[in-house]
Parts: sequence; structure tokens; C-alpha cells
Amino acid sequence: MPTLKTLLLPALLLGAAIHAVHAAQPAIDPASLSESAVAMRDVSAPGAAGKSFLAATIIDAPLPALCGIIGNFAGYPGFMPSVDKTRVTHGADGAALVDMTLKLPLGKIKRYRLRMEPKSGPQSCHLAWKMVPSEGLKADETIADTTGYWQLTPAPDKNKTVVTYFVFTDPGPVPMGMGWIVDSLSKDSLPKTLEALRAKAAGAH
Repeated sequence: MPTLKTLLLPALLLGAAIHAVHAAQPAIDPASLSESAVAMRDVSAPGAAGKSFLAATIIDAPLPALCGIIGNFAGYPGFMPSVDKTRVTHGADGAALVDMTLKLPLGKIKRYRLRMEPKSGPQSCHLAWKMVPSEGLKADETIADTTGYWQLTPAPDKNKTVVTYFVFTDPGPVPMGMGWIVDSLSKDSLPKTLEALRAKAAGAH
């Protein structure tokens, strides 16, 4: 006869695992941020196949305005660095699927599909994404994996927003001499993306 402890053990273990994941989330102290610079950290896991970077800044725009910009997937080519095209469809569960086409230096093109998972409320806007399978792409046309998220929260001045941007990218096998592709898809893109969002928001005023 199973005891109450035995029945509750799976739930307790799951709760502990969820707590550990949230506790392990990287963060940048908002008190260290400014409107004139982007703070960035390498938060890659030791031995991981890809690289993880976290960037943050304060943008002089209200949270709803910025949430609208990052939630307009069709508008990404208009401000996001290297994004040449997007095609937005929806899965069977209604989730937005975005086919991304990136135009990188030296004429390199990369394509992949992202599943977007937005969650927003009066005091926050969270947009997570993960790469999902896309038929018809050869290995050298795409990347191995990418996940990430935007997290927007109000700054002390409610007309300004603390913007956090996390990206994990595994480009897959990289030919000799093409290591710059890794940086172009991750480390180099984060500050450029946040500055592009800042400029986009300023232009929308």
C-alpha cells in the first residue's frame, strides 16, 4: 500500500527541479544598468555545445510599447540585425511559428523555425522562443539549435523599461576559419539587437 510520502515524492521532486531551474537563471543587477550602454555576460554552461549570452539595458520607452515591438514578428527585418526575412504561421495549438532567414557577412545565409511563447501582464512582458524542426533545410543551411527570451519589466521611472535579452546558440559544425559565425549569431548580435530596439522605440515616439 503506497504511503502519502511515496505518493507525494514525484511532486516534491518536480517542484525542487523547477525551483532549481529558476534559481539557476542568469541575471544582471538592474541597479548596474543605464540608458547609454548595454551590459552583457557570457553565461555559457561548461562543456555545452553552444554559447549562452545575457544582455540588459534600460530603454526610455514604456513597457507596452516595447512589448508590442518584440511581439510583431513580421516587423523583425525592419530593426533586428542580420534578420533578412520572417514568415509567420501558426501551429495546431495556435502558437506562432516564425521562419527566420538571417543574412550574415560574406554572403552566408542561415534559416530556421522558431516557436514563440509570449506571456505578458501589467508589470511584465516575457517572450521566449525555441527552435523547432523545419522540413526541407539542409544541415549547412541551418543551425543546430537556439533558444532564448526577452524579459521586460518597468524601471523605477515607469516611462522607462528594464530590458533583458538571453540567447543560446549552437551553430553546429563550423568549417575551419569560419568561427566568426558563432559570434555573429550570439555574442555580437545581442548588444546590436538591444541598441536596435532602443532606436526603434525612439523612432516610434
